[in-house]
Amino acid sequence: MINFNGNFESKNDFSLSIQNRAFKFGDALFETIKVEDGRIVFIEDHYFRLMASMRMLRMEISMKFALEFFEKEILRTIEVNKLINARVRFSVFRNDGGLYLPKDNTTSYLIEADQLSSTLKKDYEVDLFKDHYVFSGMLSTLKTNNKILNVIASVYADENGLDNCILLNENKQIVEAINSNIFLVKNHQITTPSISEGCLKGVVRKNIISLINKDAEYEIFETAISPFELQKADEVFLTNAIVGIQPVTKYRKKIYEISVATDLLDKLKILEKLT
Repeated sequence: MINFNGNFESKNDFSLSIQNRAFKFGDALFETIKVEDGRIVFIEDHYFRLMASMRMLRMEISMKFALEFFEKEILRTIEVNKLINARVRFSVFRNDGGLYLPKDNTTSYLIEADQLSSTLKKDYEVDLFKDHYVFSGMLSTLKTNNKILNVIASVYADENGLDNCILLNENKQIVEAINSNIFLVKNHQITTPSISEGCLKGVVRKNIISLINKDAEYEIFETAISPFELQKADEVFLTNAIVGIQPVTKYRKKIYEISVATDLLDKLKILEKLT
């Protein structure tokens, strides 16, 4: 069952209008959210990122769209679907009408919930995707429906037997992976692309940076990162809301360690239970 503006409908019976702006123009945002043991992980971070993104896209935010409402509608959706552990997609899109210029800025929401599956892979190989580039502007930092580059990169990864691809910006600097933020480890220094490079403002990215800042063992730097740094790194790991931390084990002929990623994953799991 899906939740469309508070009403539940069967996935098989539900349909959107041909005028739907998410379909026609990609005029939509979404949050991918983990629910574990009936508890929404990092709910405040997801909510405030969505609200900030809606404001940036000049979408009208309903007065009822408070944090409590956001939480209640997600929990109602997983309850109806009889789930305890769930992968939730919360989509928001401008209502039907208009061409590029909307008829108005009011919005609708759609919540989907599926059984959570987040097993870490022991062997995880990546390579660069260089056919197209992420533009290092603020729109690239939002989780919008405009993901054609990620789709093409996913096809490329599948065709080449890769688990993921690393995306570059127009300056040929590392941005992120297809579905994750990226971190490089060298000795006790950890680097990740800065937001100005065009990477997604990831919820787990934010919390990992916070964890590292509180840990005297490591230093964290948000900066521009050349692809050449991948060969020099001791470790590389990816982060997203569902998996948490996925260590990368291979990039071309380079084989990585996973000790720092494993340590941070244990600390992240503790943090997830506290939110």
